[in-house]
Amino acid sequence: MNDRYAKYQHLKFDRPHPRVLRITMTSPLKLNAMVPGLHQELAQVWADADSDSTVSSILITGAGNTFSAGGDMNHELFVTRDYDARMKTMKEAKDLVYGMINCSKPIVSAIRGWAVGAGLACGLLADISIVSKSARIMDGHTKIGVAAGDHAAIIWPLLCGMAKSKYYLMMCEQLDGAEAERIGLVSLAVDDAELDEKALAAARKLADGAPAAIRWTKYSLNNWLRQAGPIFDASLAMEMIGFAGPEGQEGISAFLEKRSPVFNPSTNA
Repeated sequence: MNDRYAKYQHLKFDRPHPRVLRITMTSPLKLNAMVPGLHQELAQVWADADSDSTVSSILITGAGNTFSAGGDMNHELFVTRDYDARMKTMKEAKDLVYGMINCSKPIVSAIRGWAVGAGLACGLLADISIVSKSARIMDGHTKIGVAAGDHAAIIWPLLCGMAKSKYYLMMCEQLDGAEAERIGLVSLAVDDAELDEKALAAARKLADGAPAAIRWTKYSLNNWLRQAGPIFDASLAMEMIGFAGPEGQEGISAFLEKRSPVFNPSTNA
């Protein structure tokens, strides 16, 4: 494996095909939730893979039985109280989203189990998203008192339309992989036993295809996302405002304390 990947501690790399780079997210936390180091590495890896001349396609998945249940809530509570941590989180979120959009290599995601928050961002921003029918998908942000900012506003309306986007993002409802495919949120839903081979087959086909034609097609289509860049930037800023405010602190505290949050109904935001 190329030495450029030696610095990564929470991402594991292998080559299931000579020109396919498989990235596996790992975490010591339950449901593969993201420790801060994993979030930071996901903000950096796309530039490294993009500049790797031995890579023609990328496959991202999660270790074990789940993709990633998003951020570590204990760290997120710290983020609500610390300005520098909040700004670091915002920059990493921006680098992750734009890194996937601007990576010239096609990206395939293989999603099983929970996919939430920043984990879901990696799944849905992939060019080809393949999920287990039983996968459990939820944006998660409004449940903890912050705006849906880390990827949702830039891509959900393009994938599944405004009505479904508002329903799932504002209500913070979860959906399974089969429903995600039905509404157009993901490319394909398959039985769990088929997931790894189906995703790898897609990554292989992309790696064996005409590289310039595939990359230029990705670049052209992703101009829809680049047009929405100001929407994403604003949503991410609003998410960070929420972390700094009373709703974010209450929502995250309630989650950690396993109770229902109590939000002030008279907010004038």
